[in-house]
This record gives sequence, C-alpha cells and structure tokens, in this order.
Amino acid sequence: MKDRSLSIRAALQLAPTIGVLLFVFVLPTAYFFVISFWRVRAFKLRPEFTFDQYRQVLAEFSDPLQFTLALASVVAIVTVLIALGFAYFCRFQAGPAGPAFIFLVLVTLFGGYLTKIYMWKTILGSAGILNTALMELGLIDSPITALLYSPVAVIITLVHYTLPLAILPIYGALRGVEDVPLEAARDLGAGRLRTFFDIVLPQIRSGIVAAFSLSFIFTAGDYVTPLMVGGPNASMIGVFIQNQFGNRLNSPLGSALSFVVIASCMVIVLAFATAMVSVTRSRR
Repeated sequence: MKDRSLSIRAALQLAPTIGVLLFVFVLPTAYFFVISFWRVRAFKLRPEFTFDQYRQVLAEFSDPLQFTLALASVVAIVTVLIALGFAYFCRFQAGPAGPAFIFLVLVTLFGGYLTKIYMWKTILGSAGILNTALMELGLIDSPITALLYSPVAVIITLVHYTLPLAILPIYGALRGVEDVPLEAARDLGAGRLRTFFDIVLPQIRSGIVAAFSLSFIFTAGDYVTPLMVGGPNASMIGVFIQNQFGNRLNSPLGSALSFVVIASCMVIVLAFATAMVSVTRSRR
C-alpha cells in the first residue's frame, strides 16, 4: 500500500508537466502532421489523404532546403568553435573572473532577438558603422553594399544570437572536468592539445552536441533573420513555410515543409553526435 501511494503521489506530481507537454507540444505537432497529408481546395482544408505535399516539397523546395541546411551547419560549427574557446577560457584561464564572464553571457540573452538583428543592420548597412569607419580611414571610397542582405550577414547575425545558447552547455560540461587528471597529464609530458583531445574533449562531448543542436535547429527554423538581413540571395526554408501559412493559406504544404525540415535536422544532428562519438573514442 505504501509503494502504491508513493506511485500515485509521483504520478500526481508529474501530471501538470505531462499535461503541458501534451497540450502545448504533442497534440499540436500531431495535428499538423495529420493535415500535412490533406488537401486545400478553394482555400478550404479537405481531409483527403495524399502525398502530394511531400512530392511538391521535394520537387520545388529542394534548393532552399539544401541552402538552409548548409547555412545552418556553418552557423552551428562556427558557433560551437567560438563557444568552446570562450567556455574553455572561462573554465581554465580566467580564474575567479570566469563566472563573471559567464554572467555577462547570460545578460546578453535579455537583449532581445530583434534588437540584435537591427544592431547588425546598423553595423553592416551602407551608412552603417563599419562602412563609415572604413571610409573615414580611407580604406574604401564607397560603401560596401555586399555586407548587408547577403548570406554572410545572416551567418554573422545568427552566430551572435545563438552563441550564448552554445556557451552555456559547453561551460556546464567543462565544469565537470576535474583538475587532477589534467595536472597528471601535464606532469607526464602531454601538451595542451593532447590533454584537450585525450582528456577534456571526451568528457564534454555531450555539451558540444547540445550546443551544436541548439544552434543548428534554431538557425534551420528561423525566418526573421533572412527576411531582415538576408535579402533575396538568402531565402531560407523558414521564409517559405511562413509564406504557406500566412499568405497562401496552404497549411498542408506548410506542415509538410516543416516536417521535412524536422526530419532533416534530426538526421544531421544524429550524424554530428555519431561523429563526435567516433572522434572521442578514436583518441582513447
């Protein structure tokens, strides 16, 4: 009886969390997955089962999908490398000031998404800070218009935004690395690189995978940044998804696009995690 009462109490404690997960995530996702196989006729949703939406995705949207996945991969890799360097500095080099640097990273999360986009528009624009400084120094005669409304601008903006999201899991993993094995490796003559790859990297693998996943998934699903700083040469798949739901009122096609992106992201994240496992195991 006592074990049964404890089980009931645990179930009641978990019920609110399960309810939120069910009604906020599971049911909406299941609904959009179902309607991705329906049709739209005369701007009305018809429950007629078909694979036409997925065929259309592969036929018409393969190029922006590939571009999105490639750009998201670049953003995620660059973000992870910068985050790893910064987190490593805070953990092993900054000393008592390390937590203060991490606190500054947390503060940047409150700056706002649109604020950072407008900030980079101000910096990279024709009359922005960067072009003005270069012209004042006499390095250029006219503004560089290619800085803004380009894939490079999208990458810079998204790296800036996702960087705190990547630093925190990597720093958390680095906090679990004890100093004793590092000191023992140095006493045995191991250099910094070998110590990092043989001792540190295997222990922070989960943090790196989490950082990559957060950066990649956020970038792959974003549509605001390419609209505001990307221009016509940086149309990511999120722009097309938003267009199907907002302008064309074609929720089945928009849902099919969304689930193709989700499946693609899962494959790439799983491939990255597998590669990290292979790399860390081969170093042992």
